[in-house]
Parts: sequence; C-alpha cells; structure tokens
Amino acid sequence: QVQLVESGGGLVQPGGSLRLSCAVSGFTLDYYAIGWFRQVPGQEREGVSCISSRETTYAESVKGRFTISRNNRKKMVYLQMNSLEPEDPAVYYCAAYVACGSGPVAWGQGTQVTVSS
Repeated sequence: QVQLVESGGGLVQPGGSLRLSCAVSGFTLDYYAIGWFRQVPGQEREGVSCISSRETTYAESVKGRFTISRNNRKKMVYLQMNSLEPEDPAVYYCAAYVACGSGPVAWGQGTQVTVSS
C-alpha cells in the first residue's frame, strides 16, 4: 500500500523557517520523482518543488528560500523552508510523480503551514 505521511508543519512568524518531512512506504522511492505541492482552500494546487535522479525543480516563488532533499535509503523526503512569507501559508502535500512536471500519482494527507506574526 502506497503511503506518504507528512509532518513538520505549524505556525511560524514571517521570516522564520520550517522543515517538512515525508515518510514514504509501499513503493521504491528510487523509481519515482518526489516533491511537494501546496494548496490553499478554494485555489488550485501549486507545485512547489520536485526532485528526481535527473533534476531538481522549484517554483519561482520559492527559489532561493526552499530546499528539497531526499534520502532513498531512509525513504524520506524533506522540504527546508526558510524566509517564510505571508504568501506561503497552505496545506503542503508530499507527492510522488512519474517525472517532475507531470501530475502526482500519489500524495499524503498534507500538513498545514501558517505564517503569521
């Protein structure tokens, strides 16, 4: 059974940092691109970042602030988010992709990120 379980969300002040984690099970992480998308209620989901054996991508809005990483042996994916801005709050989802830029084939339940002073 494919499972992606996110953790690490929470409340942070503008300019602060959070590190999201995603535990993956039920499939071989090596064979997939893995990444994060975020969604605000009533809005379309936005791809945030993706990492595969061939590339690492970031949305323009997070470049230079967010860093994605993965540990295939531990089956973990991380999103280090620095300099969080008032535009960043959303539910963040960890997702698996056939390739970066394609639609997600599986995703977790999401973790809420709130940025507020």
